[in-house]
Amino acid sequence: MRPRIIPVLLVQNGGLYKTVNFKNGTYLGDPINAIRLFNEMEVDEIIVLDISASRNGKGPNLEFIAEIASEAFIPFCYGGGINNIEQARAIFNIGVEKVALNSNPLAGGRLIEKCAEEFGRQSIVGAVDIKVMLFGVGKLYDHVHCGTLQRDIEQYIIGLESDGAGEIFVNFVGSDGKMNGYNLQLIRRLSQIVSVPLVVCGGAGSILHMKAAIEAGADAAAAGSLFVYKGKQKGVLINYPTQEKLREIFGE
Repeated sequence: MRPRIIPVLLVQNGGLYKTVNFKNGTYLGDPINAIRLFNEMEVDEIIVLDISASRNGKGPNLEFIAEIASEAFIPFCYGGGINNIEQARAIFNIGVEKVALNSNPLAGGRLIEKCAEEFGRQSIVGAVDIKVMLFGVGKLYDHVHCGTLQRDIEQYIIGLESDGAGEIFVNFVGSDGKMNGYNLQLIRRLSQIVSVPLVVCGGAGSILHMKAAIEAGADAAAAGSLFVYKGKQKGVLINYPTQEKLREIFGE
């Protein structure tokens, strides 16, 4: 089976946005329209991350998630603002297949463990934002407080899997929106320490960048800019390779 190729949509206050290094979000339009187009393109999966849900402290917008779920006829993972099991339960009841939990290192708690016990670890994605600092040292990036935390990346990710995450989603902050390739060195390093699927995001500027990520050890490759922009001028255009093209690049 070929690796999954996954579009990631960033939403903020109900709109579709794209960031660079997690900053300077550019408004692109209505995320529902993007979902409908991705349905037609038969994408492998869709990840929707609400970047305003955590920052404004209001939690997930269940009405908005339900609207997306009603339009998404493809596997759908949601992340953003989930702070307790009741919120996760409500999202699963809407019909979402997976939730991405970016376990805030400042908050503590056993949310991933509790959710894995109730909903099954196959439905729980442990999300990690990594910012590679000077000399290649990786740090956790706290997108709520807009800073970095000195933590051992490998131990943190091992902890997510141990807690019950059935999948690890790693987002490279420094590569976000740059479209110049993934951090292959870090992918190789992280792929050696997890036994659950590793999904990587941040830096894809072409499908060949995604192939390189898979060859470096990722189980699936995700991207934002690649699937919402087209051409050097970055005109807004929802796009995705044909199934024939994906088979040609990745095999069956």
